[in-house]
Amino acid sequence: MTRIGVRARVREDLAAARLRDPAARGRLEIALLYSGVHAVWAYRLSHALWVRGLRFPARAVSQLARWLTGIEIHPGAEIGRRFFIDHGMGVVIGETAEVGDDVMLYHGVTLGGRTRSAGKRHPTLEDGVAVGAGAKILGPVRIGAHSVVGANAVVTKDAPADSVLIGIPAKARHRVAGEDTRALLTAPEYFI
Repeated sequence: MTRIGVRARVREDLAAARLRDPAARGRLEIALLYSGVHAVWAYRLSHALWVRGLRFPARAVSQLARWLTGIEIHPGAEIGRRFFIDHGMGVVIGETAEVGDDVMLYHGVTLGGRTRSAGKRHPTLEDGVAVGAGAKILGPVRIGAHSVVGANAVVTKDAPADSVLIGIPAKARHRVAGEDTRALLTAPEYFI
């Protein structure tokens, strides 16, 4: 994993939001008004505390961010670069979740567990995954790179790269070459 400085990371986060949100008007607006970006920045701080063994302060920062943004990201989660949460209210990311680079979540998404046992109990989203509003990805499942999870889907099984997952329980199909991720997330046939 490439380490970059705080300023470079902030610039990357702002660019990711601008790229993925057609309503974004500029970096200043994103930096001041986007709760998903604020939650990611708070996560980065809380995660830095968590990995240094400062568990209580890490949880305090994450709970403050949850109170301010409506987005709960456990400081133990592993989140990659250029992660964007659009309209993030209600997003929950569990402690053992792993999120790759260039991942996008919409509001109401849960990356949750299905068991109380110790160990890996939350999902892994590989690079370039997009998850539609209200989707629930539960348990230690792996969603392959560049997959799309439709709005309100409930995913409890692994999916290969370049999949489209829809339904309750979600069923995966291979994504057709050239399918636009943004179009997939807004097309009525992928809603539940």
